[in-house]
Amino acid sequence: MIIGIDGNEANVEQRVGIGEYSFELLRQFKEFKIQNSKFKIYLKNKPLEHMPKESGNWKYKIIGPKGFWTQLALPFHLLFDSVKPDVFFTPSHYAPRFAKMPTVISVMDLSYLYYPNLFKKMDLYQLRRWTSYSVKNAKRVLTISQASKNDIIKEYKKEAKDVVVTYPGVKQKMAMKDAKKRFIEEKYILFVGTLQPRKNIVKLIEAFSKITDKHSVNLVVAGKKGWLYEEIMDAPKAYGVESRVVFKNFIEDEELVNLYSHAELFILPSLYEGFGLPVLEAMQYGCPVITSSVSSLPEVGGDAVLYVDPLSVEDIANKMNQLLSDDNLRTDLIKKGYEQVKKFSWEKTARQTLKILEEVVKE
Repeated sequence: MIIGIDGNEANVEQRVGIGEYSFELLRQFKEFKIQNSKFKIYLKNKPLEHMPKESGNWKYKIIGPKGFWTQLALPFHLLFDSVKPDVFFTPSHYAPRFAKMPTVISVMDLSYLYYPNLFKKMDLYQLRRWTSYSVKNAKRVLTISQASKNDIIKEYKKEAKDVVVTYPGVKQKMAMKDAKKRFIEEKYILFVGTLQPRKNIVKLIEAFSKITDKHSVNLVVAGKKGWLYEEIMDAPKAYGVESRVVFKNFIEDEELVNLYSHAELFILPSLYEGFGLPVLEAMQYGCPVITSSVSSLPEVGGDAVLYVDPLSVEDIANKMNQLLSDDNLRTDLIKKGYEQVKKFSWEKTARQTLKILEEVVKE
């Protein structure tokens, strides 16, 4: 069996979200050392150093042009390829157009349908049109939560049996080189995620401004700039906490581990999430968590987090105040968090995915 995979999301230096999901699946597939399958990884650019190395059953194919790659370059190559894949897997929304072999895609969430005002017009057009085509033609649609599965069935009228939940894993726990070293000396609340409206960071900053008279604590907002981020950057000044909010761009794993390990609490008050991986990352490093009570987040957090109404600034502020003030609650959530993390692993995700690819070929 030859498995074709779009590896572009994994082949970037700074991986978040789909990029991390794609990379971990590739890494696991390579480590499985499957004897009866060959993998062809299709890329726009040559593989970066972190990508799995080529071997007898693991090959990279670099094709161009780069523009509209899944719509033109990739399908054209697949059409005339002398050795075609038996199945093509795209760890993102966009399958190659006009593909003759069965396709399997991954759809993380449908935020672009539910919050279209939070997206740039061109991105929104592409997400709507290309995702619709890909979902319609895919043999299976993989997604990362039951909430997202329900949304996909509702919006795209896909049969339930053809939409499969494969929960993501969490990175293997890293040890800090110096556990006593702190990249930030002051006490702080931590947010990790791309700076975009869906993450609800403006309301988080407003809520934070309401507890600064009670707690000597800063707010660290860690993540690269996404789209429509200007209001987020302006919010600290607007709410009078400019000196108490620290923005940190994309950060490497070692610093991220350090930030999780020393934070007073982690908060993800998103309006909508396909999964919410930082919730698990925080738990893994003993950081108590507050997150929204919407979409997939209760699946991720279980009983190990405090939940908030993401539309209520007062609720967000009250829950932060509660967790900063109650040591027994903190201890209980940390303990439950360690157990919750054990339910998720990238090896399990990859094996489920591979099993689905094999089933599609046999149909």
